[in-house]
Amino acid sequence: MAKARTLYVCSSCGHESPKWMGKCPGCEDWNTLEEEVRERPSASEQAAAGKRAGYGAEGGTKPVRLSDVVTEKGERIFSGVEELDRVLGGGFVRGGVVLLGGDPGIGKSTLSLQVAGILAGQGLDVLYVSGEESMGQIKMRGARLSVEVGEVQVVGETSLERVEALLEEHKPDLLVLDSIQTLATERLTSSPGSVAQLREVTGTLTQLAKGLQMPTILVGHVTKEGAIAGPKVLEHMVDTVLYFEGQAGLNFRILRAVKNRYGSTNEIGVFEMRGDGLHGVENPSAMFLAERPLGAPGSAVVPVVEGTRPLLVEVQALVSANNYGPPRITAIGVDQGRVMLLLNIIEKRAGLKVGGHDVFVNVAGGVKVVEPAADLGIALAIVSSFRNRALPQDTVTFGELGLTGEVRAVSQAVGRLVEAKKLGFKRALSPRGNAPGIETFVDAHAGALGELKVETARTLGDALRSARLVESADQG
Repeated sequence: MAKARTLYVCSSCGHESPKWMGKCPGCEDWNTLEEEVRERPSASEQAAAGKRAGYGAEGGTKPVRLSDVVTEKGERIFSGVEELDRVLGGGFVRGGVVLLGGDPGIGKSTLSLQVAGILAGQGLDVLYVSGEESMGQIKMRGARLSVEVGEVQVVGETSLERVEALLEEHKPDLLVLDSIQTLATERLTSSPGSVAQLREVTGTLTQLAKGLQMPTILVGHVTKEGAIAGPKVLEHMVDTVLYFEGQAGLNFRILRAVKNRYGSTNEIGVFEMRGDGLHGVENPSAMFLAERPLGAPGSAVVPVVEGTRPLLVEVQALVSANNYGPPRITAIGVDQGRVMLLLNIIEKRAGLKVGGHDVFVNVAGGVKVVEPAADLGIALAIVSSFRNRALPQDTVTFGELGLTGEVRAVSQAVGRLVEAKKLGFKRALSPRGNAPGIETFVDAHAGALGELKVETARTLGDALRSARLVESADQG
């Protein structure tokens, strides 16, 4: 008879300890060890587990040369949702496991059911396993979507063993499991959603997906910090991790890959939530700039690049005299440390005394900007608010700022300019180092930039004068 034992498992890294400790020895996080009762497997259970191990191995244990491995043509399965395929790197990979996370109500289940309906309509065998909703609820949700979901095979199940039996019997072309936290195995006594259950369930499903060459979507809950609930090792076990991002009250969603074994993690997908489901946004730049105030101080338009896609976003800044205690620096959508660095560059290299002021920086539309090419746009927005002078409304600006105040060249400058030209901007302020590449492009593609006039800046002072935020006689 199996004997029970008590372990304490870290919810962040999965480290196991025989006793409770305030600080995890594995990841050094505090108060993450959770009590778990586990049974020691009997000899027969260990033998059965041995048979299950390596379910997805191809060719047994005999090694083969990588050059001798034959890959099938068309190993990707297009989801039918262009924005999702962009983030995945061209569609689902056979046997690939995708973990989809996001806040409650953001659209994880909606997107999963839409993809299931599209692929089922193309003749693929799709199995949708739900541990949260009844089949009637799923049908009601499917009725309002813009795709036909009637051919999707649906089952309500929370037992891993019964799901295993279904998969081995039906061998579907796509598995959707909503959600991974509701599934549990009878081999463990802990409750569904615990660290041990998540690890065991995900490991088993991953092996099944590899063995059956079956693309799998696992929908995951997130914690209050925004990370997928469960041990961090969960993200290491799957092939792709996608996060849905969005702000409350906005209909727009951004799908971002934080891990992708089969593609880039720099691409994003932009969706709009409507009454009939999620729809890809064809022109995200126009969406992000739709409500931009014209002629308002503190607003700058910056072309940023997400993967291969240039996007125009609005960076807003508010600099005001501090009357309520210590100065505050708040950044939304950009790194706060980067904003503090830019403030010191502005004060030291441009001679503008912004110290002692409250500074607020926000990227409109809920976009997160991480590349340093936005430095110049952020700095100009801050100075624009500080001097109460609006930037020219037909101008875009980009460039990285160095600590000595120089404006450094950035990648894909031509793509940024072409995107600005599409939206009707007449003027661009770019780094001096990008000038040769831009001139070569213009010479080779006459008229490609239309009426867009490109000006360059070598230093922050040059950029401020070009943007008419300081006069030539001003310091900086």
